[in-house]
Order: sequence, then structure tokens, then C-alpha cells
Amino acid sequence: MAPYESEDSTTAGEADDLRAGRRKAARYVVPVAVVGIAAATIGLVPAIADSGDPDLPDITAQQLIEKIAKSDVEQLSGTFKITTDLGLPDLGGLGAGFASGAMASGSGDGSSADPSAKLTELASGTHTLRLAVDGDDKQKLSLLENASEYSLIHNGKDIWGYDSKSNEVFHGTADEAQSDKGKGRSEEVPATPKEFTEEALKAVDDTTSVTVDGTAQVAGRDAYRLVIKPKQSGSTVGAISVAVDAETGMPLKFTLTPSSGGAAVVDAGFTQVSFARPAASTFDFTPPKGATVTEEGELDKAAREHGGAKSDDELGKGLEKEFGGPLTGGALGKGSEGGPEVIGEGWNSVAVFDTGGEGVPSGSEIGGDMGGFLDSLGDKVTGKFGSGTVFKTRLINALVTDDGKVYVGAVTKDALVKAADSGK
Repeated sequence: MAPYESEDSTTAGEADDLRAGRRKAARYVVPVAVVGIAAATIGLVPAIADSGDPDLPDITAQQLIEKIAKSDVEQLSGTFKITTDLGLPDLGGLGAGFASGAMASGSGDGSSADPSAKLTELASGTHTLRLAVDGDDKQKLSLLENASEYSLIHNGKDIWGYDSKSNEVFHGTADEAQSDKGKGRSEEVPATPKEFTEEALKAVDDTTSVTVDGTAQVAGRDAYRLVIKPKQSGSTVGAISVAVDAETGMPLKFTLTPSSGGAAVVDAGFTQVSFARPAASTFDFTPPKGATVTEEGELDKAAREHGGAKSDDELGKGLEKEFGGPLTGGALGKGSEGGPEVIGEGWNSVAVFDTGGEGVPSGSEIGGDMGGFLDSLGDKVTGKFGSGTVFKTRLINALVTDDGKVYVGAVTKDALVKAADSGK
């Protein structure tokens, strides 16, 4: 899917910074570039929100996108729920084994309060979160769990993560977080409806239909419904629905349904929200008595000492060795500037990586619970490209060929096979 790059580098950077709290959090601003998207370019259907409840003034899809882009909410507090269902099979007895293995490999040097690991829990299941924002320098995100709570607080230069269950504290600074971003560390999973909407709007191009489909009430507020759909067949994305606050333009609810039908893959929405300034004390944090405090730099050092995570330079060299050369288009495909080769366009884009190695073994070759788990994920396929295995979820699928090529995209199994055949 072709992203739209912002012409305002400050605004585009701010849109990424809230993720995982390891980068300086800023305003909830959709990239300014969406304002300039012409209706003829992205295939907007000139639908008018003239039905539904509540009764709101008519608005076109183009106008609603502009309203989202101009949204500049700097103070808010609220509660929202997020449900993610990728359709992965039950791990069964593997869960305990994976958990114990992780504990052993960590050698006790990790921190349960580290946001880079903690917030990845949002990638599956249903979670309730509380959010408070007061400008660029004060944000708090709390993940509510059974009889415990995890909080991520940004107050000025300080970033705190606190896990009440383990009584562990993570501490970093906004400057360090920005430095990590500059080093190219991986992005964290989106959490709020705003963040999901940012990613969806980056994918809007001439392969996309964008309409306004009535109105709704979300968290007691009047909202328009923006619907984003692929025009092409073959995508695993059925539709994306965004409830946009009629007054502020801020997304209140985000729902992604798969083309295969059934429950939403992602459903994130506010159940309560206020745009009043949160109390200053909301962002105060002092490590509780007896808590174990881990500084950000200590985690990287401990991981390297125990043979775990490596520095970015070491990781880059390791990847170059794995791919048989520098990480350029030649090593990963024919993409530019080190990116993978891309087959197709828009929502049917498939990224191609060549590992230069062998394909994955079958479950029968591995045996045991792990073999059964692999077989439950994968389907054997054949084509002009040869043979391989498609590993599937309800959204992202990957074809690993027996000669070591990997085809990945938000496309169906048949679309992956077609892409692999075209690459021959």
C-alpha cells in the first residue's frame, strides 16, 4: 500500500512519537499530506452523510479527511477498549514452554515494565486502557489488567513505565527515546483509534474507495462514519470504518473487518472521553517503595552481555551476513534504498525477500507440539514458482518457498501464489 509522505516533517514525526512511549509523545495529528489528496486521485465517492443518528450537517469524504487532518486535540482523557483477532490458532501446551524459555533466556535482566515489550500485548486479545494527554510533554497510557495495572507516563523529559504486578519500574528520557528513533529501532504497535487511522490514511491511493456512511454516537459524542475500502479483489482487508468526532475531527473508534467476514481483526474505540485538561497530578510519578528501577540503557547492556539483543551496528552486520551482502535492493530484491522488491500495487502489494536459504521444514519433520503448531498455521502450495508454505492470519499472509523466498502482504493465499508465479 502506497503511503503518503507528509511535506511537514515536524508534523509527520509527531504522528509517530506517541507509540510505546519510547519516543517523545506529541499531538494527535494525521499527516498533513492527506489534506491535499484530490478526489479524482483517490477515487472518493461523493457520498453525503445524510442519514443515521445523530442528525449532523452534510459532509463529503474529502471534507471529512481534511477535518481529521486539521484536528489538533492537545488535552483529553478517556477510556477505550481494543480487541485484536488475527485468527491465530491456540498455542495449547506450547504457551507454558514459550514463557519458561523466555524467562530463562532473559537471565533476569529484563524488566516487565519495559514499554517496548509490554505494549506488544495489544497485538492480541481484548484490553482496556486509560489515556490522558496535556500537550506535547505530558501523556499517560494505562493498561488495565486483572488485579493489576501497567502505566506509561511521559512528563517533560522523563518517561516512566510501571508494572504494579511485579512492582518494577522502567525509566528513560524523551531525548533517549528520540535517539532510539534515529537509530531505526522498530515501531511499536498502534494503540489508539487515532494511531490506527493515521496508518489507514497513509494507505489511501487510487486503489481505494473512501466514503462517508452516515453518523454514529461514540462515547456519548456525535460522529461521522468514514469508510475506507480496497477497490481491488485479492486483499484480506474488507473495510475500515472510522468514527470521527464531529466537533474536533479526532477519530473515536476504528474498526477493520477482513474480506473473509466474521469478527473484526481490530476494533478500538473510546467508551468515555473528555477534552478538558487533565489534572497536573495525573502525570506525576515516583517509584513506589521497594520497586526495582531499571534505566533504559541498562536493558540494552544486559541483553548484549547475555547474548541477546545487540547494538544496531551489530544487528546490521548480522543481517548483512544472513542476506549475503549489504542491505541494499540487490540483497533483498529489486526495491530501492534497501527495501524489498514489491509486486503489485495498492492493497494488493506483496513484498518479496530472498533469504538465500532453504524453506521452512514441515511439521512432520519437526514433530511434537511445535510441528503441530506449524502445520496448523501453514498450507502447502505449488505453482510456477515451485512449492512452498503459506502461513496465514486473518490479515497478513506470507508464502515461504522451498528455495528460501518470502512473499508477504495483506492479500489472500491465491494472490500470494499469483505474485510468486509472476516473479518467475
